[in-house]
Amino acid sequence: MKIILETERLYLREFIASDGFHFYHLNNDFEVLRYTGNQPFKSLEEAMIFIKNYSDYKRNGYGRWAVCIKETHEFIGWCGLKFEEKKEETDLGYRFYKKHWGKGYATEAAKACVNYGFSVLKLKKLIGRVSIKNIASIEVLKKCGFIYKNKFIYNHQPAVLYGMKYDRN
Repeated sequence: MKIILETERLYLREFIASDGFHFYHLNNDFEVLRYTGNQPFKSLEEAMIFIKNYSDYKRNGYGRWAVCIKETHEFIGWCGLKFEEKKEETDLGYRFYKKHWGKGYATEAAKACVNYGFSVLKLKKLIGRVSIKNIASIEVLKKCGFIYKNKFIYNHQPAVLYGMKYDRN
């Protein structure tokens, strides 16, 4: 198990094979997927294969990470950075089990990822895309310092783009 980041209450680690179980259940909760445009996994096996084939760490040196509570080691969701090769930009994303919404975990994990992206990975900018209806996710981006850029259509639904640049001067 490779831990990437730690915060006051959480640690973020690379995915392990058993995380397929959590991906299956996260993506089978309508409320969790409501604004993402993603589809549920058809089976637990499909989710396990997704995790087994997750290649962002090798390809880009970073990716999405499992978010776990330090005290209990409970997997509560995922958060991290995804390099979009076609657009040559890095996106901040997160998804948590519904029972952990409203506890500040998304903001805590997202802030750690932003800091990691700028201080360790030396990225120059980050973006966040979110459905215009997903007010909670928009608030997370704002709390992390992201600035509204524009509206657009993403995954066939109205969305907003937020961005953040890091000036090393």
